[in-house]
Amino acid sequence: MIDVMGRKIAVIRTGSGAPLIYFHGFADVHAASAGLLPFHEHLARSCDLIAPAHVGCAQTDERDDLDSVHDVVEQYLDFADALGIETFHLAGACVGGWIAAELAVRLPQRVRSLSLIGATGLFVSGNPIADIFWVAQPEDGIYYNDLRHMLFAARDPKAGMQLFPDGRGEIEQELLRYRMFRFASQIGFTPPYLYDRKLIEQLHRYKGPVLVACGEHDHMVPRAHAEAYAKGFRGARLEIIRGAGHSAHVEAPDVVAGLVAGMVGKG
Repeated sequence: MIDVMGRKIAVIRTGSGAPLIYFHGFADVHAASAGLLPFHEHLARSCDLIAPAHVGCAQTDERDDLDSVHDVVEQYLDFADALGIETFHLAGACVGGWIAAELAVRLPQRVRSLSLIGATGLFVSGNPIADIFWVAQPEDGIYYNDLRHMLFAARDPKAGMQLFPDGRGEIEQELLRYRMFRFASQIGFTPPYLYDRKLIEQLHRYKGPVLVACGEHDHMVPRAHAEAYAKGFRGARLEIIRGAGHSAHVEAPDVVAGLVAGMVGKG
């Protein structure tokens, strides 16, 4: 636990090397798993991995005044200072990618590289982000077919069944998922969901190396969003992860971790 301006943030920190702050999404550590996944473990072999839990997620303190993603970014600005590291690499998946992008354009001089995986956060006309809140509740109170289909390439992938099993799971896992969905609703419940209309005009402020990765079969965030990020961050590298869905870091952990590790190695 790290104290940030009187608020506690839960953090998993492991590995050695250049510091990499990683912001989680839905099918991820702090949101559907209490521990690190193969993707994170791979990354920790080549960097100092720092993975905080978002406001109200896992054991991080809640905030009654949380109104938008900007409140989250402001807290993470203080978090970066509390770590006592001057510069760092930054990565995030899904909602975490959105937060990473917002942070990079506010701290461009301190972010050594930026890696986005299936990132939400942009408003792209004609290509809305799917309504994940609609599928958050199980069908017939049991089945998470639609949720898994949105987060993964197939409806019943092995990793998806482990993170989002049908029926009632262990209470700890249920609470992780509940807290993550509640957090997401606080910052992005306004249709077309999980976006900051002004962010796309601010991307040019970050001029460091950028990786934009998205799954070939992402059913949640249209590829047009990855393309818009890649265009907005001038000179960004766009990678389409073959055979993967929205949670490419879970479905192809070695591939995606290798790409992110490559970004860390460049910085």
